[in-house]
Amino acid sequence: MDALGIEEKAVQAQIENGVGRLTLNRPQALNALTTDMCREMAGTLSAWASDDRVRYVVLDHIGRAFCAGGDVRAAARSGRGDGEAAREFFRTEYRLNTLIKRFPKPIIALIDGVTMGGGVGISVHGSHRVSTEDTLFAMPETGIGLFPDVGGGWFLPRMAGETGTWLALTGERLKGADVRAAGLSTHHVATADLPALKAELLAGGDIDNILHRYDRPVGEPSFQEHLEAINRIFGKATLADIAIALKLEDSDWAQHQGEVLATRSPFSMSVTLRHLREGRRLQTFEEVMEMEFRLASRICQSHDFLEGVRAVLEDKDHSPQWLPQSIGCVSAHSVEALFQPLSRELYD
Repeated sequence: MDALGIEEKAVQAQIENGVGRLTLNRPQALNALTTDMCREMAGTLSAWASDDRVRYVVLDHIGRAFCAGGDVRAAARSGRGDGEAAREFFRTEYRLNTLIKRFPKPIIALIDGVTMGGGVGISVHGSHRVSTEDTLFAMPETGIGLFPDVGGGWFLPRMAGETGTWLALTGERLKGADVRAAGLSTHHVATADLPALKAELLAGGDIDNILHRYDRPVGEPSFQEHLEAINRIFGKATLADIAIALKLEDSDWAQHQGEVLATRSPFSMSVTLRHLREGRRLQTFEEVMEMEFRLASRICQSHDFLEGVRAVLEDKDHSPQWLPQSIGCVSAHSVEALFQPLSRELYD
């Protein structure tokens, strides 16, 4: 609420100087996306797609986080019941991701601050993403029994080598220039320059010229020294093969990666690896999103998702009791069952 007690909208939209501006305004929740926020953004973008007053869109935020993800606590509350509200959230969010991917005009997302999960989904599929030294990227879903959705099945397997597989399974965080070096942002700008950059964009200038002038070069990513191991190990056929290869690798880095995987949901990681391999094979973004909707529709009521949200976000004891507890006990049938068609698909 503002000083007058008027509740401010969680997504603010305005058109000025030929620019459509969408501002995420739920800072107390790190701008985590709700169904209503996704619906609001989708409705606005649908209108702006054919509105001659809008030449391009700027997506920014209020608060220190760009967007920390979707409101998975609400999804888990629904999942403990009939799951319908959770499925409606995923349906609305994934259709928004598709709209952004297919948007006919430039979308410039200013992703300084925390950008995770759903926040990645509303930025990475647009035409321009601007990172700063304050950007913190992650797809941490395997730590709560979910999978890297919001189009993760499209962009992660299309990153260089097996970098996307590594990020997806471990939930590893990339900071600052690493986000640009990994290809997740298209431009990298000094945090101190961001207000001036934003002002020029909102004044309706030439976006390519503006972004070029503020863009800062980045060197090799901090994980460069581990790229050979990432590509060799995370490119293996099965999760068990990856875990064994990490254990056999003679490096502190590999041992740490193995320790991280040991804390993640074995079922979620198994689904994720299958999801990324399938996503790499699929030809269209829409096919990937349809696959992800099948997965999300079912996994939102799974033991590991409900337990992961409890342990990490609700009780915060960070001691989830995964079922099954080990990679070797995950049945191929239980994973495959999530990929089967639904009676009502994403775009029905």
